[in-house]
Amino acid sequence: MRSGKMSKAGDVVLAKIQFIDSFEIKTRPALVIFEEFDNIIVAGITSNTEMKGISLSRKEGMVKESVIKLNYIFTVARPMIKKTLFQLSKEKKKLVRDAFVSKLKDLA
Repeated sequence: MRSGKMSKAGDVVLAKIQFIDSFEIKTRPALVIFEEFDNIIVAGITSNTEMKGISLSRKEGMVKESVIKLNYIFTVARPMIKKTLFQLSKEKKKLVRDAFVSKLKDLA
């Protein structure tokens, strides 16, 4: 039996994330790319707006101006998702998709 609500692509969630450079686990926002078998593939979101990525504004639902880091992809288990914050707009989801397609073009 599944526990919890299924995450949808484009959901911005609050998740417990273990960083690769330490054993520390922090609660951070992340963008759901897809969910399969209670494994949720997400892209990290940072409030460091100097970093490269797709911008997210307070108007869109963030607490502070932020950036979706498409170079920071990881898998979290369903119980690590604390809550869904908001869903990206159709236009912002298209920007994310197009950026991923561009990064994957060499797999063609």
